[in-house]
Amino acid sequence: MEFLASMAIGVGIFVILASSFNLIIGHGGLMSIAHPIFFALGGYGSALLARDLGLGVPPAILLGALVAGAASVALSLPALRVSGDYLVIASIGFQLGLLQIIKNLDWTGGAGGLANIRPLFATYTIDTKLAYVAVVGVLAVATVLAVRGLVAGPYGRAITAMRDDEEAFRSLGRNATAIKVTLFAIGSMFAGLAGALYAHYYLYLSPEQFEILYSAAMLTMVVVGGVRTTWGPALGALLLQVLPQAINFLKLPTALTGPLQGIIFTGLVLFFLFTRPQGLLGTRWSPPARPEDDDDAPPAGDIMPPKTGVP
Repeated sequence: MEFLASMAIGVGIFVILASSFNLIIGHGGLMSIAHPIFFALGGYGSALLARDLGLGVPPAILLGALVAGAASVALSLPALRVSGDYLVIASIGFQLGLLQIIKNLDWTGGAGGLANIRPLFATYTIDTKLAYVAVVGVLAVATVLAVRGLVAGPYGRAITAMRDDEEAFRSLGRNATAIKVTLFAIGSMFAGLAGALYAHYYLYLSPEQFEILYSAAMLTMVVVGGVRTTWGPALGALLLQVLPQAINFLKLPTALTGPLQGIIFTGLVLFFLFTRPQGLLGTRWSPPARPEDDDDAPPAGDIMPPKTGVP
């Protein structure tokens, strides 16, 4: 029972991560792979606020999420003036640079990691673990619904227009940078929330837990489940949490487990990109010869063709 509770907590945390990453890379079309560093900043920020400053754990978790959101602005304001490969490079540099800072600061625990983190509950019994499952589960569902609510309606159509044709979007006098920064900040805040929940459950943080491999894992969750879908990243998070546990049952040497997971994550991304790019829960819609013959076509205004502006 305790094993299943721990698995459920891990799945819930990664549902938050995958859904927030889908907001940035899927809905926003922003090719950043720095999401794990905001996961780390939320965890470290919340842990240090609660441990060293004596703040209560619940408010520390909220402030940890805000720390991650504020840090994302420091990256997004200069980096989002570029796109494509340049944004990927900028996000890699930001992630690696902050990880090096964390590794070399005494008050973050350095390379040895941060220990003695205060738990959300005073003791961890099966009852408190189940309570933590409920907390994480509610926040995971709330994250999924919040992302869906954000991308629905007029603002969601503006996001789509910006992603599909930024030049046309700007020509209408709309501020694409403001939307990018907003998406980045909201997605990073949710990543920080996931990091804070992670820290106060596992009670230990190490810089190695937030390396580039985590970026590959999050990308796999989004691609496998379905980019720009509501529940696809959640399904991807579930599958990608169960898969490593299956690998552990093989009892392979520790030196092989990490590289094998990286190969599997990369292989799944490539497999789905070539065979089912819409993911497990994604669907393709192909317009008929005459739009009036399609009963399932989206209503006018719900999907805006490229280069026609924003409603």
